[in-house]
Amino acid sequence: MIEDMLRTPAAVQDAERHTAHNYHPLPVVISSAEGAWVTDVDGKRYLDCLAGYSALNFGHRHPTLIAAAHAQLDKLTLTSRAFIHDQFADFCRELAALCGKDLVLPMNTGAEAVETGIKVARKWGYQVKGVPAGQANIVVAEGNFHGRTTTIVSFSTDSDARADFGPYTPGFRIVPYGDLDALTEAIDEHTVAVLLEPIQGEQGVVVPPEDYLPGVRRLCTERNVLFIADEIQSGLGRTGTTFACEQEGVVPDMYLLGKALGGGIVPVSAVAADSDVLGVLQPGQHGSTFGGNPLACAVATEVVRLLATGEFQRRSAELGERLQAGLRDLIGKGLVEVRGRGLWAGLDIDPALMSGREACERLMERGVLAKDTHGSTIRLAPPLVITEEEIDHAVAQVAAVLAG
Repeated sequence: MIEDMLRTPAAVQDAERHTAHNYHPLPVVISSAEGAWVTDVDGKRYLDCLAGYSALNFGHRHPTLIAAAHAQLDKLTLTSRAFIHDQFADFCRELAALCGKDLVLPMNTGAEAVETGIKVARKWGYQVKGVPAGQANIVVAEGNFHGRTTTIVSFSTDSDARADFGPYTPGFRIVPYGDLDALTEAIDEHTVAVLLEPIQGEQGVVVPPEDYLPGVRRLCTERNVLFIADEIQSGLGRTGTTFACEQEGVVPDMYLLGKALGGGIVPVSAVAADSDVLGVLQPGQHGSTFGGNPLACAVATEVVRLLATGEFQRRSAELGERLQAGLRDLIGKGLVEVRGRGLWAGLDIDPALMSGREACERLMERGVLAKDTHGSTIRLAPPLVITEEEIDHAVAQVAAVLAG
């Protein structure tokens, strides 16, 4: 902690006084935002290179999305799924088309989407594959981050996320990420799904070997196992394609989506799969009071339409090359390794220089917001509306921090 840098404002102290300390935020108090920039209570502007962990792929207050929210607020915000509202069909139809799947099941948070995927996979295993009752298992990867519910942390390998929250939910097998041989050995006749992030975000934007996802797809097909892709952070344009799986020419059986689907305005998540998978659910077996509500659907439909143009995927691919090249030039100048795809990068800083937290504090002082993870690693994930000049500015600030 650098004392002169961190004269914590009163608003930060007040927030910490009345809030459970489940986060350790940087000491900045944001009051307004637009595009790729946020402004704090003192009027200082910052380039947002976290984008709400990809929830703000389209930037802060995208005018099309804000207009959709305003229009819907004047009409209808909630009915519950006990009734059908006039925004529901468009959202489900257009998202299903974007995913190339038959059906969509809307929820709210990413963790809810993951929980939904787990339940659907197990039910599919019992009803379709013929797994004996109570024997279904799902194979997951070390270093995963799929959320923080008690079931999900049961198969986490992050001690901070998992420790002291037991007893844990059984039914999961953990194998090294990127290791096809280990995955092959873990699958048996009772395996119903392989649940993976195409790129592990929380772990530090870890990209698997080129043959990994295609190998997972082949293996799941051969063994009659569902391939579930958690694209909650990696999907919806972040990596330069609509889904990160597309980078490897892979189509999973089920997409888990969230974050950017709500346009940075409302929490929206969804599970997308074909009818032979999602069709196993019947009324009363799964649901959500707020899932698929009119406000969420109105905003998320516009998100899908923005993605349908391909503009944001192209921006991420083209500008991502600039970001990745600029960061790679810093290897050996304070950076040990750079990983990433599109506008998403994990930077391993030489631990002899500073921790990831200290780097983010120094970047904050220079007007760039980022997030650390796992020691000396930081992540950059700017909104897809960022410009070339803003990318160059962010890279320059990283270089300045590394140079001391």
